[in-house]
Order: sequence, then C-alpha cells, then structure tokens
Amino acid sequence: MGQPQIILASASPRRRELLEQIGIRFEVQTADVDETPLPGEAAEALVERLAKSKAEAVWNARRGVLHTPILPVLGADTLGLFEGELLVKPSSFADAQRMLRRMSGNWHEIFTAIALTTANGTQVRVNRSKVKFRSVTDMEILAYWETGEPQDKAGAYAIQGRGAVFIERLEGSYSGVMGLPLFETAQLLATASIKTL
Repeated sequence: MGQPQIILASASPRRRELLEQIGIRFEVQTADVDETPLPGEAAEALVERLAKSKAEAVWNARRGVLHTPILPVLGADTLGLFEGELLVKPSSFADAQRMLRRMSGNWHEIFTAIALTTANGTQVRVNRSKVKFRSVTDMEILAYWETGEPQDKAGAYAIQGRGAVFIERLEGSYSGVMGLPLFETAQLLATASIKTL
C-alpha cells in the first residue's frame, strides 16, 4: 500500500472506507476528546470544534515523539439535528425509538466537520446535508434495532447500511452523512499537496 500520507484521527470504519475509496493512504490514531456540547453551542459550531480538537490532539501527541515524522492529521465529527435536538448515539432502545419516531416522515440535518492539521495550522470545512425519512412503523423500528446497526450510530441509523430503507430523499452529500464528505476532504488534502486523483 505504500507509506501513509496522513493520520486519521478517527476509529470509524466508514471514514476508513471513504479514504480508501479516494486512494488515500493513512494510519489511524484516535484522540480522547470530551464531546460534551458547550451551553448554547450550535450543531455546526460543535462539530467544527470537535473535528479540530481531535486533529490537533493527535498532532500534538505525535509532535512529542521526536523520531516520528509528523504527517498531516485529519479529524472529523458528525451529528444530526432535528428541530433543535442533537441526534447523538442512542443510550437505549427507548432512546433510539424516540429519535426514529420523531424523524419518521420528516426532514433532519446532518453536519459533518473535517479538520486538517499541518505545520501551518488547522483548516476546517463543514458539510451540511438534509435527509428526509419516510414514515416508519414501530415494528420496523424494533426490527431495525434488533439488527444491532443503530446502537452506535448518531441519530440511531446508518445511511450506508440497512437504515437506507428509511431514507426517502437526500439533499447534500451522501459521504458527508456517512461521516466524511469527500468533496471537502479532497479540498483540504489539496492544501497539503495530497492528491486524490
């Protein structure tokens, strides 16, 4: 595969797949960042802050290891928003059921921020997409929960998995909803002279 071009500050399998899709060689190093929203913090500001914090935490950890060359670090964060409520990972079936019931037949927003930290500092891009769910029944919600898929997903669904059957319409970036908007990612990587084609 060759030498890595960047460090991915995320353990997400979806983000790894998306980077591989555009031919980027990377290694993974995660950062332990407190993801608690600040009082009154808007969704877009929150994902931007978290993506930046993750990238910079890994950059600073790497900088302390003198024998390791410092590669650009890519951080990312994704969350949903429905009528002012942050759509985070469900804490239980009841929590997932509540979120999916509310989204049923309605639009919600997905914000994904990506941050690239290099010796020149950190640059951030935020992608905003809108997703419309079809009407979903309680039986479908239970059956979906029992697949195990929604249990660790923000908003209790995965667009790239079985949750795709609930999605009637998408306005924005499919890869952004997955967790790594490839258009914005390619733009950021280009600033560090990393080509995706």
